[in-house]
Amino acid sequence: MDSYVFAFVIPIAAVILDSLFGDPETLPHPVRYIGKGLDLYEAVVRRMNLDLCVAGWIAVVLFSAGIWMIIKFLMTIPYIGLIVAIYLGFAGLALGCLVRESRQVATLLDSGNLQEARRALSMLVSRDTSNLDPNGIRRTLAETVSENLNDGFVAPMFYLTIFGPCGLWAYKTVSTMDSMWGYKTEKYCDLGYAAAKIDDFLAYIPARITAWLMLAIGKRHRLEYALAKSNFQTDAKKMESPNAGWPMAAAAWLFSGQMGGTAEYFGKIKEKPLLGPANGIWNKTKIQSLITFCKKTGYVSAWVFILGFGWLQSVF
Repeated sequence: MDSYVFAFVIPIAAVILDSLFGDPETLPHPVRYIGKGLDLYEAVVRRMNLDLCVAGWIAVVLFSAGIWMIIKFLMTIPYIGLIVAIYLGFAGLALGCLVRESRQVATLLDSGNLQEARRALSMLVSRDTSNLDPNGIRRTLAETVSENLNDGFVAPMFYLTIFGPCGLWAYKTVSTMDSMWGYKTEKYCDLGYAAAKIDDFLAYIPARITAWLMLAIGKRHRLEYALAKSNFQTDAKKMESPNAGWPMAAAAWLFSGQMGGTAEYFGKIKEKPLLGPANGIWNKTKIQSLITFCKKTGYVSAWVFILGFGWLQSVF
């Protein structure tokens, strides 16, 4: 495949399609098939009573390498290969879907439909949303929008522009594995250990790029740049995850809206570190502005990666 097509056409087409269509339910999505494969693998491993930690490491290598090779083969098919590459690039990005679904939650809440807002939010997060009040819904929405800006778009875009669809889906495979197994519970603490560690490693640089881009754009839009720059790194390090706190803390300080606090996951109460200024409130104006802001940050990151890595690939 021509280097210019690989460097520019595929990622640009993927971003445009993601912005237009999001995640169409009628199209086959690779994550669903990866998930089914992981479920089958887990069932076999548990049935054979294998060492779960070792099985987890094997799964990371086996599935990510397997996905890489399958996609590389599909991309060599004449004519069809380019279509496959563009579709896989598009399918690996989730900014369009994140923006639309987040706006839906915010709109339902603003219209006074609390129950439907809770239900719509539950489709975006793993925590229990059934008892959240309007302030809790907005805070939770702010957290998931800012965190998933990196997980759902900036990090996949980073790997797409460097390694193409093969790299994007190797990353997405590990990310999917982490989302399915990466829980510190008795059932998954061993099986999901490898995926959690590799996912942390792969998202390390993109998470920090996301946060610094948010600050740069926030300064241009006259948000609370000075406070954010002084405080976001300290807050980011409070989080259990080495990466999630970076875009979350940046957003919390830029918009003067606090994140963290008490949350319920799978029937258990968890106290998450507080990010952002004390008593910072997320009102409806801030939430809508944050969603628009994250959308803009995502597109800026895409152009930075496409122009930067694309130029390097076209030269070398």
